[in-house]
Amino acid sequence: MGKLLFEWDYSSYPGAQKYPHLFKPIQLGNLTIPNRIKYAATEDNLNGRDGFVTDAGVGYLRERAKGVVGGLCVMQGVYMDEKRQGQGYVGQAAAWDDKFIPGLKRLADGIHEQKAIAGCQLMHCGRVGGIETEYCQGPSPVPQRLRIFRPVEVMTKADIKQCLKEHIEATERLLKAGFDYVEISGIVGYLLSNFVSSYANRRTDEYGGDIRGRMRFVVECIQEVKKLCGDVPVGIRLCAEELLDDVGGNTPEESMITYEMAEEAGADVMSVTAGWQESIYPVISRDIPMGNWLHLAERAKQHLKIPVSMAYRLFTPDLPNKAIGEGKLDIWEMCRPMIADPLMPKKVLEGTEDEIRPCVACNVCLARLFRDAPMTCYINPVCAHEWDPKYEIKAAEMEKNIMIVGAGPAGMECAWVAAERGHEVHVYDKRDELGGSIIEASKAPYGDDELYGHITFTKAKAEKAGVEFHLGTEVTPELIEEEMPDTVVLATGPKYVKGTAPGFGRENVVSVLDVLNGKAQVGDNVVVWGNLKPGIGVALFLAKQGKKVTIVGKEKKLGKDINPSFLWRYVGYLRQNKVTAYNDCDIEEITDDGVIVMTYDGYRIPVKADTVISSEREANTILKDVVQENSIELFVIGDALVPRNLSSAVHDGYRIGIRI
Repeated sequence: MGKLLFEWDYSSYPGAQKYPHLFKPIQLGNLTIPNRIKYAATEDNLNGRDGFVTDAGVGYLRERAKGVVGGLCVMQGVYMDEKRQGQGYVGQAAAWDDKFIPGLKRLADGIHEQKAIAGCQLMHCGRVGGIETEYCQGPSPVPQRLRIFRPVEVMTKADIKQCLKEHIEATERLLKAGFDYVEISGIVGYLLSNFVSSYANRRTDEYGGDIRGRMRFVVECIQEVKKLCGDVPVGIRLCAEELLDDVGGNTPEESMITYEMAEEAGADVMSVTAGWQESIYPVISRDIPMGNWLHLAERAKQHLKIPVSMAYRLFTPDLPNKAIGEGKLDIWEMCRPMIADPLMPKKVLEGTEDEIRPCVACNVCLARLFRDAPMTCYINPVCAHEWDPKYEIKAAEMEKNIMIVGAGPAGMECAWVAAERGHEVHVYDKRDELGGSIIEASKAPYGDDELYGHITFTKAKAEKAGVEFHLGTEVTPELIEEEMPDTVVLATGPKYVKGTAPGFGRENVVSVLDVLNGKAQVGDNVVVWGNLKPGIGVALFLAKQGKKVTIVGKEKKLGKDINPSFLWRYVGYLRQNKVTAYNDCDIEEITDDGVIVMTYDGYRIPVKADTVISSEREANTILKDVVQENSIELFVIGDALVPRNLSSAVHDGYRIGIRI
C-alpha cells in the first residue's frame, strides 16, 4: 500500500454496498487513492485573462473536490509559456512564472480542505492554442479543419526543447503549490497529440516519421516530469482512437503503441480518450449511447500494467462499477456529469442517486469555451457561481404560500428551491404527470430521452422539501381567488399557435405536442412549421418512421435555440433522414395538395403535404391578469415568459426560487 493522504471509511454508506468497486482504494505510483473516482481536468475559463486564479475558479473546484469524497480532483490544464503560444482559452490558468504559485496553492489547498487528492494538468494546446497570439504551434504546417483557430507555425528543435523546459519548470511550480498528482495532456488536438498523430505530424526528423518517432516528444516529456516528481504520481491522457481516419490519423494499433511507450517512459496511470476537436465523428453528445467507449478502456487494459481511467459517456455509476469489476477499467473519470452536479459521486455514496442533477450531454460548456466565455452549464444554474453568495439557497426572511402553475422544468426547479428555503409550495398542473413539454421533447430520437432526467431530479428534491402536487388540476381564475396565495409563479409553458395564412384551420393541421403524444394522425408527407428545437425534434421523430418531412421556418438559421456544439448533430441527422429545411421562409397557404412556401426573396415553392404540424410558440399570458388584479405577487418564468429552451427554463426557475 502506498502513501495515504486522507483516511476515508466508506463501509457504512449504502453506495459502497451497491457499487463496491467504485469505493475501494487504488494505488497510483506510490500514492493510494481511497476510491476509484476522479474529477477530470475541465477547461472552465474562470481564471483571469492574465492567468491568475480567481475566487470563481477556487469556488468551482472546491465544490467538485467535495463531490469526489476522497478521490482525485484535477484542476484544468495550465499553460506554461510567457508568450502564450500554448494558451487555448482566455480564462486558462498560467504556470510560467513563480508569481502564479500562490494562486495555484489556493486551488490545491481548496481541494485538500475537502480531504481529496489534488491534481493539476500540464496543457499546451498546440494547434488549437495561441488564443492571444497571431499563430499557434505545431509539428507541421497542416491547416486545421475548424476556421476559429490560428495558422500553424512549425516548431523547430529549439522550440521543442524550450517547450520541454517549460513543462519541467511548470511542474516544479505545481509541486511547490502542493499538488499531489501531475497529469500531462495529450488529447483532442493539443500539442502532444499533434506530435503523436500522423495527421498533424509530417516531420522527417527524429520527432516525426513512424509512431516511435512521433512519440519522442511525449516520451521525453513523461521522463523529465517523472524524474522531477519522484514519488508524486504522473498521469497522461492520450487518444485510444483519434477518429481521424478520413484525414490519415493514427490507427488503433499505433495508439496502443503510444500507450505502451508512455508506460515504459514512466507514466503511473493512463487516461483513455477518443477523438479530436477536428474529428467529424461524434464522441460525447447524447446521441452516443452510454458506455459506448468502454471497449477502448478494455483494449488499453490488455496493453498496460498501470491503472486505466476513462470519462466519456459514463454518466451513471452502474457502468463504471461493472467495468471495474470485470477488469475493463480502473478509475471512473467525470467531467460534464460533475459540471452538472458537482456532488454526484457523494450522492452515489450516500444512496441519494435520485437527487443527482443529470448532465444532458448538450455541450454548452464546450460552446462557451470556444466563444471565449466563462463556463456555464445548460442544466446547472449555480455552475461557475459557487463562490457567489447570491446563488446560495438561504432560508427565506418571510415564509410564503406559493402557487406554482405548471409542473414543467421551470416550475419544478422553482418549486424545490423555494420549498427548501422554507416556503409552503403547491404545484398545479392540468396534466396527470410531471414534466410539462419535456414529456414531448424527450420523445424525440437520438438521446433526447435523457432530457427527462431533470424532472426525475426535481421531483425527488421537491418531495424531500415538502412540495405538494396537485396534478390533473387546471388552475382557473376562480381557483386563484379561492386559494389567494402570497405568490403565484406562472410556469405554464408556451402557447403553441397556428399561423394566419389561409388553410391553417384545416383538420390536417395539428400541434407538435399531439404528434409526439400519439394523439394526431400523420400522413406520409409532412410539413413542419417552425425551424427551432420543437420543429427539429418532431421532424426527426417522424423521419425515423419513414415519413417524408419538410421543415419551413421563419428564422434565418435552423435551430438557433440549440447550442451550436450539439446543433451539428441534429443537422447531420436531418440530412441522414433526408429532411428538407426551408429557412427564412414562411407558409403562404395550405391547400388540398400541401403548402405553398414563400421564400424571403418572394419565390413560391409548392410542397406536397398530407399533414402540417405547427411547432411555433409564443408567450403564455393566461392567468396573468387575475393574479395582478388580486394584488398577488407574480413571477412569470420559462417559456410562459418567452419561448426559449430547457436551459432558460431551469435557470429561470432557480433564480426566482432563490428570490421569492
